[in-house]
Amino acid sequence: MGAIPSYLYVHTITIEPYAGQDGEGADLYGAPVEVQCFVDAKRRRVRSPATNNATGDEVLSEATAYAPLATVAPPNSRVTLPDGGISRIIAALRRDGGSLPVPSHLEIVIA
Repeated sequence: MGAIPSYLYVHTITIEPYAGQDGEGADLYGAPVEVQCFVDAKRRRVRSPATNNATGDEVLSEATAYAPLATVAPPNSRVTLPDGGISRIIAALRRDGGSLPVPSHLEIVIA
């Protein structure tokens, strides 16, 4: 099937990729990139991956964005939502269907 059809990407988010911390512990981000996607603004409980939180605690996700598979969205990246709210990415999950008849995409879990 390939990717999610582009006409379903009715929202735009801006991702500033997380680039680590400076010598004083302040977060560093890359250049902002606008991404066409579909945003589902539904609150749900998710388990934080070990890369974000060593204990894998449960956290609340405020939204999930479905974007093209090639989107770069590392955990802890800053994201600006369509309503102007600024949050962070909890996880980015590759949903690559390969040759299966399912739409491939990147599922971006947003705090």
